[in-house]
Amino acid sequence: MKLAGLVEYDGADFAGWAAQPDQRTVEGVLSEALETVLRHPVKLAVAGRTDAGVHVSGQVVSFEAETTLAPSTLAYRATAVLPKDVALRRCSAVPDNFDARRDAKNRSYEYRIVNDPVRSPLKCRRASYVARKLDFALLEEAAEMVRGAHDFRAFTPARTYHVRFERIVSESRWEKNGALLTYRITADSFLYGMVRALVGTMLEVADGRREVASFERLLSGGGRDEAGPSVPSRGLTLVGVEYDNLDFEGAT
Repeated sequence: MKLAGLVEYDGADFAGWAAQPDQRTVEGVLSEALETVLRHPVKLAVAGRTDAGVHVSGQVVSFEAETTLAPSTLAYRATAVLPKDVALRRCSAVPDNFDARRDAKNRSYEYRIVNDPVRSPLKCRRASYVARKLDFALLEEAAEMVRGAHDFRAFTPARTYHVRFERIVSESRWEKNGALLTYRITADSFLYGMVRALVGTMLEVADGRREVASFERLLSGGGRDEAGPSVPSRGLTLVGVEYDNLDFEGAT
């Protein structure tokens, strides 16, 4: 049968999602755990590959399984043999033609920053640290500009496999909770490195190194060298992927 799985992981000690020779990857350890439980090879499709250090609370995978186990039992047993920094939180039967990547309607990320003169040891694995003063109102203004359809080629490496650079962003906003700043963004899909480059460029606006108008121009295209630097991967989390008719809460 075809199954979809909801995966959560702390990316700090992984070399990203995709399996690589002699590297500890999420795909590698998850495939190994599923093969241990199912006793046959497993090929995973994934909603979105993540880079080294990026965290995930709502990754979705799909795979075929020859088993009589209930999906919930498979999730439990696979998680029991997985390392502590990754879990198959839910599992659900899906139609045979379901594909975790192809059928995704949109993806949502959040980026967390501790903006304070003194760093936070308790947040250092899940947030980046910016000591310089940031103008939150300017962050909000820049985030508002990101919503809609734009050409984001300035926010992905110049050498890229992408051939289409327009993306449709349905949510783009900053939230402030004391010293913790959280950027939330949802789009139909993302270019490689897009969120971290967007945040890095918005930070230049917020600390006065870049005019708002300069940021707005980049949303119509431009070279990667015209935008700001990418922020560290540890602050980035893939928080969800949306599909039609996929309900993990009702999985049994």
